[in-house]
Amino acid sequence: MRLFGTIMFLLLALAGPAWGDEPAECRVAEHLVQSPFPLPRASKALEAKRLDILVLGGGSSMLPGVSDESKAYPSRLQNLLAQKLPNIAIKVTVDTKSRRTAAEALRTMPHDLATANPNLVVWQAGVIDAVQGTDPEAFSATLNKGVETAYSAGADVIFMNMQYSSRTELMIPLSAYLENMRWVALQREVPLFDRFGIMELWSELGTFNFFSAPNKLDTAVRVHDCIALLLADLIVEATKPPAPPVPPKEE
Repeated sequence: MRLFGTIMFLLLALAGPAWGDEPAECRVAEHLVQSPFPLPRASKALEAKRLDILVLGGGSSMLPGVSDESKAYPSRLQNLLAQKLPNIAIKVTVDTKSRRTAAEALRTMPHDLATANPNLVVWQAGVIDAVQGTDPEAFSATLNKGVETAYSAGADVIFMNMQYSSRTELMIPLSAYLENMRWVALQREVPLFDRFGIMELWSELGTFNFFSAPNKLDTAVRVHDCIALLLADLIVEATKPPAPPVPPKEE
């Protein structure tokens, strides 16, 4: 089944249109990084030539044991968006803490929103709730409340699920939290950045070796580079103004 899934991922990737300028190792099946939902508040902010982003959640936005934040994906995201959106002032603010549940992130969200005044919140969630055995329905309710809180403050939301690790997958029941986050995203029409699915595919294809201890930091830096690239692409696409309606053909 794993081999079949890998083959299907490859077919989906190759069947889609060109990926663009991403390095080969960052490329994934397009359905993993495309969102059917727009980011209207962030799009409006672009009209004012400024986009403020808040990265909220657990500690997975940072590189373990590295004090140089410029190598972590939020900093890389800011630089990439500045390149992809010239003449737009881009600022990425980070409020992440290790071992933080979604409910704990929600408690700090009003303060973070008032302080950073973002147009877009990237909310990382799931793994600590799974570790601690948070009731999945309570997890979903927290995500819903967070979306409402962000919308009330004038910010769009992108959900980002947990990182993939085969060891974690064996020890912790993640599926309920992955599915509940996906379901809330669909219900609320919130883009979901499927970090888990992306990293699982990279692992299956051998793109990144997540088991090699000597190259762990090097791998983490490269993964953060790719996450920033793919997330930047999603944001750019989701903030594009809607295409004008096609006039009906004359008979």
